[in-house]
Amino acid sequence: MNVNESLKNALFTKEFTHNPYPVYEKLRQSDPIMNLQFPDGRHGWLIASYAEAVEALKDGRFSKDVTKAMGVEQTSVFSTNMLFSDPPDHKRLRGLVQKGFTPQRIADMRSHIQEIADGLLDAVSSKDTMNLIDEYAFKLPIIVISEILGVPAEDQDKFRLWSNSIIGASNQVMNEQVVQHMNEFIAYLKDWFAKVREQPGDDMISQLVIAENQGDRLSEHELYGVVTLMIIAGHETTVNLIGNGVLALLEHPEQRKLLQEQPELIHGAIEEMLRYNGPVEFSTSRWAAEDLEFHGVHMKKGDLVVIALNSANRDSKQFEDPDLFDITREKSQHLAFGKGIHLCLGAPLARLEGEIAINTLLRRFPHFELQGDVDELEWRPGMIVRGVKEIPISLRS
Repeated sequence: MNVNESLKNALFTKEFTHNPYPVYEKLRQSDPIMNLQFPDGRHGWLIASYAEAVEALKDGRFSKDVTKAMGVEQTSVFSTNMLFSDPPDHKRLRGLVQKGFTPQRIADMRSHIQEIADGLLDAVSSKDTMNLIDEYAFKLPIIVISEILGVPAEDQDKFRLWSNSIIGASNQVMNEQVVQHMNEFIAYLKDWFAKVREQPGDDMISQLVIAENQGDRLSEHELYGVVTLMIIAGHETTVNLIGNGVLALLEHPEQRKLLQEQPELIHGAIEEMLRYNGPVEFSTSRWAAEDLEFHGVHMKKGDLVVIALNSANRDSKQFEDPDLFDITREKSQHLAFGKGIHLCLGAPLARLEGEIAINTLLRRFPHFELQGDVDELEWRPGMIVRGVKEIPISLRS
């Protein structure tokens, strides 16, 4: 078996999900643009090195719209959004959403996010242990994005269930339960949009439902896609940023001590957490819009292209000592939120939530410890998000 075949066999295994970085290093050295079969059965190209990843993320020859690239219809009602569109549709859809994510609006949310973080930790203050993911890392961002969108508090847990199913569907995990959850979500959104049309509020969903951009309203499918993207991207990224970030601190006690002594280092710490073990494993799909050559590799029109973001963020050609977790590292141009026109719209909000959540946890419970061994933690399956299912911690030493 040659090196490439060995690497292909190592990809997407349970061991790879637990720690993909040794495989990524070998991949960057031997075949940074690898042709392979993905877990869902599709054949395509996996880009693992930083320079090539940046180019691919910004290259207009790679289309995000499968309808244009391959001449096939979108199979999911949730895919009609700016993440899966090209210009000019991308600019129109993004323009309708970005009004709710201006730097000033996000900055104005700081004190409220701090209140949410303190409230969540108040709720566990009498306990000796907590599940960091379920009781904190999930709850904080889902509360924030739900308030922005106008999701009732009593429905927030449903949205977590539905978003997990939609992520599963993106990995072609289409079992009966996933289909049921997706249908429940569609029914919920239909009812919600109808109510908003009758009585709009001042939340973002109301703005999107009644919005017009040069006389062009969002279609029903576009509404599904935009709302779904904001719900998933608006909390999934932050859940795993917080979870992976806390894990990095637990595994590097000297860095944790430094951050506790100098909480003002949190901005650089968040950037390093995003680089070191980012919350998004792979980019969403792109397709070659034409026959092309990319760094000596010949791709045919319709070829699938996926970028290994977390591999690019450990590339020694871009980052000095890339496997070292260092919260004082000079600001790095990591790719945790992508690059180019599809750069994550909610990145500033995710950063702010991560900063507040982690610094507040360190301040409120300075002696928290992981219960059990880090090697026993179960990582979530799939190709999009990177995060663990649970992080049990003791709140007091």
